[in-house]
Amino acid sequence: MTTLDYATYIASLPRVLAGAASVIRDRAGRVLLVEPNYREGWALPGGTVESDDGESPRQGARRETVEEIGLDIAPGGLLAVDWVPGTSARPPLVAFLYDGGVLADERFEEIRIQEEELLSWRLATREELPAYLPAPLAGRVLAALDALDAGTGAVELENGRRIG
Repeated sequence: MTTLDYATYIASLPRVLAGAASVIRDRAGRVLLVEPNYREGWALPGGTVESDDGESPRQGARRETVEEIGLDIAPGGLLAVDWVPGTSARPPLVAFLYDGGVLADERFEEIRIQEEELLSWRLATREELPAYLPAPLAGRVLAALDALDAGTGAVELENGRRIG
């Protein structure tokens, strides 16, 4: 196979996006959520991995957290990997969730939201998450919290539901 044939083959492969976010908690176990201005509902600090620039999911989670809320938090362990099917509006997504740790109360006072993308932030209890997050994301975050509680390591999901 020539270099040109290989490049043509690679270009013909399906496109898949990668997203990465951090599950950041306060001492009471509430999860930090952000409210995007470009769509309904809430989300975690995170976003699309810039893989064309060689960014890894872990690096993307850290960069997005700095950009969105102004806190430089090194991601901890991987909590969940979720395969999210594509829609008519976007290709499939592989979503990575990392442990953003438990922050001291004063760190939340340092949050500065990215006004170009976000309206606000809040802390939500485990029970409140399904009311704020789209169902697949709520499932992903709840599975990540379960993995943290159990100390079992990362869980594999498909569209927010455990598999296997």
